[in-house]
Amino acid sequence: MSIALPLQETRAPKTRLASSAIDARGLEKALKRSVEGEVRFDPGSLGLYAVDASNYRQVPIGVVIPRTIDDVVETVRVSREFGAPILSRGGGTSLAGQCCNTAIVMDWSKYLNQVLEIDHVHRRARVRPGCILGNLRHEAEKYGLTFGPDPATHDHCTLGGMIGNNSCGAHAQMAGPVSHNVESMEVLLYDGTRMTVGWATNDEMKNAIRQGGRRGEIMAKLEQLRAKYATQIQRRFPDIPRRISGYNLDQLLPSESPDAEGKFNLARALVGSEGTLVTILEATLELIHNPPFRTLVVLGYPDIYKAGDHVPEILKFKPMAFEGIDRMLIENMKKKELHTKYLDRLPEGNGWLLIQFPGETKQEADDRARQMIDYLKAKRDAPATKLYDDEQDEKAVWKVRESGLGATAFVPGEPVAWEGWEDAAVPPAALGDYLRDFSKLLEKYDYKTALYGHFGQGCIHCRISFDLMSKKGVQDYRSFVEHAAELVSNYGGSLSGEHGDGQSRGIAAHHVWQGNRAGISRVQIHMGSGLENESRKNR
Repeated sequence: MSIALPLQETRAPKTRLASSAIDARGLEKALKRSVEGEVRFDPGSLGLYAVDASNYRQVPIGVVIPRTIDDVVETVRVSREFGAPILSRGGGTSLAGQCCNTAIVMDWSKYLNQVLEIDHVHRRARVRPGCILGNLRHEAEKYGLTFGPDPATHDHCTLGGMIGNNSCGAHAQMAGPVSHNVESMEVLLYDGTRMTVGWATNDEMKNAIRQGGRRGEIMAKLEQLRAKYATQIQRRFPDIPRRISGYNLDQLLPSESPDAEGKFNLARALVGSEGTLVTILEATLELIHNPPFRTLVVLGYPDIYKAGDHVPEILKFKPMAFEGIDRMLIENMKKKELHTKYLDRLPEGNGWLLIQFPGETKQEADDRARQMIDYLKAKRDAPATKLYDDEQDEKAVWKVRESGLGATAFVPGEPVAWEGWEDAAVPPAALGDYLRDFSKLLEKYDYKTALYGHFGQGCIHCRISFDLMSKKGVQDYRSFVEHAAELVSNYGGSLSGEHGDGQSRGIAAHHVWQGNRAGISRVQIHMGSGLENESRKNR
């Protein structure tokens, strides 16, 4: 059992104050007295940490770069005494505004970035939140293992940020999001309570409640929350591969999987909470077998919609990665002179699917790829196909896909494109129809975008040419995201399929909730039906 190993308990926190009421000078002095690491309140540091990869800019109260876990505990304690909010930050790659706040920002990436242990026998890894994903993968690959979720920013995103956002990436196709790959976590609450959370049974939860204290109080409220909403969670949470919006309240319900039957995992319930519930001190992650051989096939279609139509059939062949890109993305790369030498390696088409198959031998991987190719060639609407035997060619094509975000930003001769609605997800079987309807919505607002993403899991990425510099443009943006949210809701999807809620999803979630109070649809139950507020009260 890892649901409750209390290391410290303190009194309840003070009420957090408005930033204008916080004694920033006194807070800075108190932090410098208590923290071994770096305490930065200078204008340059505040400007540096006011932004992330999103559209937002919020100047923090101050920045702490902790050297030790004790520094983190002290930072939270001092911030609590001054009524200041806190925000953990990793690589700053968040696209929905998760790393921006008027708060004390803790940067984990400089000092608390270690791979603490690789347990290759049990296929687990212990890491600090500032550990870069690429470093973990490098260490795990020594044992033929890897961490499944792998965003395109894998060489600089941190595990703490991935846990906070419930990240996915291309190989979540075979491993699921981070919430499916966490064993346990050591966490710190705002009131100073430290505990380890992970797998537990209902009896273990009840025992923790009987023991009382702050830990027992938390477990009792979680049990009440679960009892109140279990039926709605089971009935109304979208049953899709990429549901990243909202809290993972479904992880509080007993698992039906054979290896964890009857247990629930509180650590997994905290994944994706974006720092709103706990501060993560350490995480134990599940590793998976790293296939030694991989074969890439690219399929070319007349347009991206027909590519989406073929997704359900291709999923039958169980690829380990399944991506899609459209013609506009390729045109943007040409305009930016980005990876142009690789673009002629794609087969003919205006929309492409990138399908990767694993194997214990090259022959096995190739055979799985050819089986799919033969199946598709027999169809009347067969795509153009290309199987890549050369490893360097495969890497080159993956670079094209991984450069999607950069390729859509500041394209010469094109209007500026922004995040703000860039990763909604729907059931993969409905992807083609959803793309058609989504494109009609873009046309209605005269927006342009490139469509790409994790097609095998129904997740679409796009930076859109919103006008965020005029009053009318902002009004149009709000109207668009409200309609886009309705569209996703009608398809039984999720407002976010990868990048999380952050500050971006609030408008859309609120609109869908207000419009469906009488009969909450599957997409709203985890965004605006009262569950989120209930969770916030109970933290």
